[in-house]
Amino acid sequence: MIRVMVADDQAMVRTGFGMIIGAQPDMELVGEAGDGVEAVELARRTRPDVALLDIRMPRMDGLAALRLLTGPTATHPTRVVVVTTFDLDEYVHAALRNGACGFLLKDSGPALLVEAVRAAASGDALISPSVTVRLLRHLNPPQTPAGAPEGGLSPRELEVVRLVARGATNAEIAGRLYISVGTVKTHLGSVQAKLDVRNRVEIAAWAWERRLVD
Repeated sequence: MIRVMVADDQAMVRTGFGMIIGAQPDMELVGEAGDGVEAVELARRTRPDVALLDIRMPRMDGLAALRLLTGPTATHPTRVVVVTTFDLDEYVHAALRNGACGFLLKDSGPALLVEAVRAAASGDALISPSVTVRLLRHLNPPQTPAGAPEGGLSPRELEVVRLVARGATNAEIAGRLYISVGTVKTHLGSVQAKLDVRNRVEIAAWAWERRLVD
């Protein structure tokens, strides 16, 4: 079972997410929190597999809670999916750079929410082309000189990165490049080490910031 925690300052949202989670045969709701401080305390106590965090919450916002749950000071790092009403660029950038395994809008629908939870729980952190990738398009590219090395990545690794940034799964990448899933995982491990990123979402953010994806 995937143990899920929900943190949102609106009781109706928590109830709705709880019903969606509870209806899945492979998930269970382990707790609800109404603000950021409570969310961090609850996560540390229950150690959920995945935490769904809102951004705008009292006492401590979701981004601050995210840093405490995924950062270097976290005793038991938690996989976090940020679910919010606001798709502001600064929110997206901060969430992805601080280790979020996904960034969803609250109106994305139950299917996408469930998909995001399963992806985070598996460590795959799938990026929804219809939501997360659309938001990543708006990230401002850094000022890098023309012709600068792309993080020391090989041509094949760059192909994998571009497909990750488009939301492709490992199996889809393997099919597209005519390689095995195991080889895809090897490339992703190498990419993460070279770019010093923690998951697929950060790989995608890196690619979109550098305009490596059309």
